[in-house]
Amino acid sequence: MATLGNITFYADDPRRLAHFWADVFGYPHLEWDDPLKSQLTDAGLTEADLASRALAEDPQGKGPRLFFHHADGPKADRNRIHLDVNAPRADGQDHRAALEAEKDRLVALGASVVRLVDQQWGLWPELYFQMRDPEGNEFCLQ
Repeated sequence: MATLGNITFYADDPRRLAHFWADVFGYPHLEWDDPLKSQLTDAGLTEADLASRALAEDPQGKGPRLFFHHADGPKADRNRIHLDVNAPRADGQDHRAALEAEKDRLVALGASVVRLVDQQWGLWPELYFQMRDPEGNEFCLQ
């Protein structure tokens, strides 16, 4: 059976966007530091190559690995795929309160709010924020 590899983003500033998403998920900021940098440059990569890529990954290997590649042009249209991020909720905490608190945290990191969706979809209630990361990529906070 196939397994998920990277979730890949094209980015104007791969390092900055990797740091944003690392902060969203509580991952450490990864840098191309020695000895990894030496291994990569010894393998033929240049400083420009390293500047055009970045990673955000769960050090425990449980969460998704996010890969950021320098875009060859500006983002023009809406994403065809996006991430849904679950807001953490303490025991007994109201969903709306948890959602608002996490929305505020993500905005402080550089995200922006597009709109709040609060509706019923058939049998299922929907309450989420449609948001954008610092480069305009859409995601939902639910």
